Amino acid sequence: MRKAVVAGSFDPITNGHLDIIERSGELFDEVIVVLSHNVQKNYLFSLDERKSLVEKVIEHVPNARVVAVSGGLTVEAAVQLGASVLVRGVRNATDFEYEATLASHNRVQNGEVETVLLLSKEEYRFVSSSMMKELARFGGDVSPFVPEVVKRALEEKYKDAPERKIRMDEEITNVEV
Repeated sequence: MRKAVVAGSFDPITNGHLDIIERSGELFDEVIVVLSHNVQKNYLFSLDERKSLVEKVIEHVPNARVVAVSGGLTVEAAVQLGASVLVRGVRNATDFEYEATLASHNRVQNGEVETVLLLSKEEYRFVSSSMMKELARFGGDVSPFVPEVVKRALEEKYKDAPERKIRMDEEITNVEV
């Protein structure tokens, strides 16, 4: 049985992430979505919220499951989970350089785990979690880029964000220059 890990913080999960998970599900017997939690990062969604969103979004992928991890190296988490492959999505040349370097480091840490890079579909090459948070914060439409459950969660998080309302010159007061 060939197990693969698709790892990320998924804050939040996007259609690009989902596409990589779905395609991995077609290539491997089991896909373990490893939800990382780095205590150094500031997340919009808690670990429990992110795990719940990912579980809902991938429920139609029969051979995929979600595992949350904190600390340690992803390559070692893969080994503990019995996976021999790390799958990474690549959107552009910058991602490729980063992922190639990371794959080399992972190979040094554990040569039994291979990294497979999947090129993102054209429609997802400009989609990132950080961009989705910014778009949602300012009241933009994220529906083409994230699953519906994620869209609703982003809207709920940012429903009272002052940045969602446009203010014109007359309305802006006490602005420091």
